[in-house]
Amino acid sequence: MKKIYSLIIFFSVILICGCSKDFLKSYDRRIIGTWKISDVDRVGFGGDTDALPFTGGTFTFYENGSLDYINAANVIFKGTWDLKKKRNYDNGNGNDERLHSLQITAVDFNSQQVLGEYYDDINFVGTNHFKAKIISNFHTYVTHFRR
Repeated sequence: MKKIYSLIIFFSVILICGCSKDFLKSYDRRIIGTWKISDVDRVGFGGDTDALPFTGGTFTFYENGSLDYINAANVIFKGTWDLKKKRNYDNGNGNDERLHSLQITAVDFNSQQVLGEYYDDINFVGTNHFKAKIISNFHTYVTHFRR
């Protein structure tokens, strides 16, 4: 029986050591790097994804809070990002949840075009994928970012 427990512990350690440790990092650290918008889903009634400023393109999030955004037409925008942790209270049911909001602002300095978005909640689905939600009245937009 002792050997079985030893084998279970051994394989558990191997499994844990072989897995990515990204889930241990804060959201501020996990978002650093280059991400491409792979899809934008609309859930609910009304709304149109054409009205969103970011429906495609590539973001590079830097540790100092700056970013580069390249849209589908290869126009380069420079800007900032800010990630905040907030608590969503559930009116006494004891089911408070912690949310992470993301504010993005990007400027094309040649044309002076400014793009900005506030994502109400972001969730990392894995090491190379996170979802960002925009909640607006009767519909929600879910933007998928992938490495």
